[in-house]
Formats: sequence, C-alpha cells, structure tokens
Amino acid sequence: MSIWEYANPVKFIRTTDRLLPWFSAAAVVCLLVGLIWGFFFTPEDYRQGSTVKIIYLHVPSALMAINAWMMMLVASLIWIVRRHHVSALAARAAAPIGAMMTVIALITGAIWGQPMWGTWWAWDPRLTSFLILFLFYLGYMALWTAIEDDDTAADLTSILCLVGSVFALLSRYAVNFWNQGLHQGASMSLDKEEHVADVFYYPLLVSIAGFVLLFVALVFLRTQTEIRARRTRALLARERAT
Repeated sequence: MSIWEYANPVKFIRTTDRLLPWFSAAAVVCLLVGLIWGFFFTPEDYRQGSTVKIIYLHVPSALMAINAWMMMLVASLIWIVRRHHVSALAARAAAPIGAMMTVIALITGAIWGQPMWGTWWAWDPRLTSFLILFLFYLGYMALWTAIEDDDTAADLTSILCLVGSVFALLSRYAVNFWNQGLHQGASMSLDKEEHVADVFYYPLLVSIAGFVLLFVALVFLRTQTEIRARRTRALLARERAT
C-alpha cells in the first residue's frame, strides 16, 4: 500500500472518517488533562508567579502556528511535484487553523509579557517574525479566495507558502540569528538544564499533544469540506456548460 493512494479524494474521506472520532476524542482528553493539570495542580513560579501558567496555551499554540505552516509547505510541494489535489486542499484547509493558532500565541504572549516586560509588545526578532507569519497566513487565505480557478490558486499559493516558510523558520530560530531581545529562550530543549522544571514540563507535554491532535482532527475535517466544496463547484460548472 502506498501513501499516494490517499490522494484519491474518496479514499481520503473514507479513511479520515474512521480516524476523525479517535483523534477528536484524544484531543479533548489531552487538552482537558493538560490544561487542568497545568492551571490547577502546578505551583507558582518563584519569579513569574501565577502568570507562568499561560505557558500551557502560549507554547503549544506557538508551536502549532509554526508547524501548521510547515505542514502547508510539505503539502504545497507535493502539489507542485505530483499535482495531487488533496494535498493542495489540505494546505488550504490548514491555513485558517494555523492563523488562529498564531493569534492565540500573539494574544497570550502579550498577556504574559505585560507583567514580565512592562509592555504588551516589543519589536524583537521572534515577535516581529511571528507577526509577519500571521500576515502571510492572511495573504495565503486571501489569495485562495481571490482566484476562481482552483489549480491556478493552488499554484500561486504554493509559491507564497515557499516564501512564507522563511518567516516560519525565523519565528522558531530567530533568537539563534540575532540578539535575544525581551523574549525568553526556549521553554523546551534537549538540554535538560534549559527547559522548564519538570513540574511544569510534563503537563506542558500533554497540552502540546492535545494541540497537535486537535490540529490533525481539524485538518481532516476541513480537508473533507474542501474536497466536497471543490466537487460541488465542478458539478455546477458542468451544469452551466450544458
């Protein structure tokens, strides 16, 4: 069995119909466990107090904002190379979800940053690149909407996705290229001395798992919707032609 079999829209819908309830249920469980554990059963930080608990929303949403764009990049490259319509529609389906994750990350970052930095916003490398990434999300969705022909829209949005990937990477690694600025270092690292204490770390992992599962479930659902919408447009166009 090849993964390319799922480029068949019917097979994709049948498969994701079976998987969607499991991913949805797992997402709900992980989010409930992670957020309740993090918000109510972890101590206050010795420096940041209770404000540190916003980490359970901010870090997962920021990770998914970046990774959603990278998923769109992979799907766009598949479209460019193999011309599989499901991949282009999956990229389109992921864009509003990634944009919402970016909004959540920006808002929670501002709420977290105000008591820590004394300001809601700072033009440091990571925050600036994250804002630009959000603008790319808006531009990507607007471009899909502005072009009537689906294949042309897929081609142009794929190119835009390639360009926007630069800012997705900068959002993750900006602090490695420029001065740190006000933004703190990575909350999670392979170096145990750099990531947060275990008492915060484990519920954070569960929250991240919940966000990942939620993203997958929403992409499945929205991709199914995009496939059906494309099929409807094709049928209407055929009726108008006859």
